[in-house]
Amino acid sequence: MAQKKRKSQSLLNGAIVLAAATIIVKVIGILYKIPLSNMVGAVGRGCFDSAYNLYIPIYTVSMAGLPVAISKMVSQQVALGRFRDVRRIFKVAARLFLLTGTVGTVLILALAYPYAALAKNMEAIPAIIAITPSIFFCCIMSIYRGYYNGLRNMTPTAMSEVWEAAGKVVVGLVCAKLSIEIGLARFAAGQTVYGQTVSTEAEAMSAIYPYAAAAAAIGVTAGTIIGMIYMMILHKVQGDGITRTELVNSPPPLKGTAIAKTLIAIAVPVVASSLVFSVTNLIDSITVQNRLDTMILSNLDYIKSVYGDQLLASQILDEDISKYLYGAYTMSLDFKNLIPSITMTLGVSAIPALSAAWAVKDKKVLKVSVESVLRVTLMFSLPAGIGMGVLAEPILDMMYATGKSAPAVATAAPIMAAYGYTIFLISLSQPMTNMLQAIGKAGVPLKSLTLGAVAKVIANYIFIGIPQININGAVIGTVICYSIIVIYNYIALVRTTKVRVNVLSVFFKPLFASVLCGVSAFTTYGLLMNVLPEISRGALSLTNIIATCIAIVLAVFVYGIAMLLIGGVAKDDINMLPKGEKIAKLLAKYGFIE
Repeated sequence: MAQKKRKSQSLLNGAIVLAAATIIVKVIGILYKIPLSNMVGAVGRGCFDSAYNLYIPIYTVSMAGLPVAISKMVSQQVALGRFRDVRRIFKVAARLFLLTGTVGTVLILALAYPYAALAKNMEAIPAIIAITPSIFFCCIMSIYRGYYNGLRNMTPTAMSEVWEAAGKVVVGLVCAKLSIEIGLARFAAGQTVYGQTVSTEAEAMSAIYPYAAAAAAIGVTAGTIIGMIYMMILHKVQGDGITRTELVNSPPPLKGTAIAKTLIAIAVPVVASSLVFSVTNLIDSITVQNRLDTMILSNLDYIKSVYGDQLLASQILDEDISKYLYGAYTMSLDFKNLIPSITMTLGVSAIPALSAAWAVKDKKVLKVSVESVLRVTLMFSLPAGIGMGVLAEPILDMMYATGKSAPAVATAAPIMAAYGYTIFLISLSQPMTNMLQAIGKAGVPLKSLTLGAVAKVIANYIFIGIPQININGAVIGTVICYSIIVIYNYIALVRTTKVRVNVLSVFFKPLFASVLCGVSAFTTYGLLMNVLPEISRGALSLTNIIATCIAIVLAVFVYGIAMLLIGGVAKDDINMLPKGEKIAKLLAKYGFIE
């Protein structure tokens, strides 16, 4: 195995690498889910996302805890100079991951039918089967991700995420398109469509949707295979950068059984925390779809009066209305999940930095790390969320105006706006969880997530069951859930670390600048839509695209200037960036930071 000099990245430097990859991955994801939604419509999206919601908890059990445990153990042993232990951790983790990957794959197959029956969405079963093998390949890939993260080199993880996403897009979209073309060709020839006898195009599409969703899920599996192969080749060619001198000077390593026990001891509470969150989403998926279906059966005429134009435009059968509304809801989640997926990288990057600081009791690094993670999370999530809220409908129109999901925009836009204004809560939850895990308090997120989960399920049952609220009740449950999680975790974090958080710098300054950002976006868009001539290409409004893009760019500019003028950027944050000292000196020269 060839060895290159080991890279070590600072907290924010590593986070930037992961964030850059996440942004690329999310852009690729948009290139995946938007054309997918336009091909399969809201009903097909409902089938795909229903399958995905079962996949995520098993994925979490199989691989969420061990990567964090590997990262934490490796970073601690590197800080202590025990490099022979670092190598042994990798070997022990590999054996554990092979086992969890196999068990996870079998488990998801066993749960496919009961889950679909409970969610009243049997059409999701083909997609569940198609996505199942990715569990095993994800586990193999995550051995390497956790290892390199612990060495504070986030680049391999970042690159594997990009390769994984690219594979998912190419394979998923090609397979989905082929499945639709095959189904429509059989309908045109007067044959059965995926085993169903149909007489109208609406019935044909109803039969096609589940298999188009399954074809898209094949892309997820293909992506994980590609990402796994990339990590295996990288490790074979580049190694981990640990030198022979470092190995020779290291003390004898612990036994494999001792390392395995420590890994499991760290992983179990982490898995439990992540599992509660994922199972909450699974229960959320089941309760939302089940409660929605029950409510519609009792109030069909009212629901059709509210959504009649959309249902007619989309040619939705009565039995598919609940899947349609759930699919519209998941369309808004594409953007709701975008911001937290980027801020989550701060928490992942913080694990080795905080674990090392906690191991050597470095209080200064603890304070800088905790405040930086919280501040940078809010500096990103507040303006992005408020901007997403005020421009929800224009953004969705820009993405979905020309496809089968276009009528569902009217339902998805208010949901996306509500999530935008509260997205900072969701964005804070995972970095806080990661920081608590890094300082040995993995049990705290488990408690907060359990409380949040219970509240979420109760809220779903109550609010979705009210016909006037219907699918919008899912938003209320989510906001209540994350409010509980963030407040509980924040109190535990500051008590344990003894860090006195500067609330003015961390929260109020970004909030003030973000409000200005939102006002700028709203007024700019409204003004441009009134003064620009209407330019269209079919159903696509080029005027809306121009106005939305200009509004976003101007809002970002306003936010940046506001943050600099009110001193919202901290010197410690700048110093941890690539070439941060030079940037800090330049900003200090003009009086923007002290």
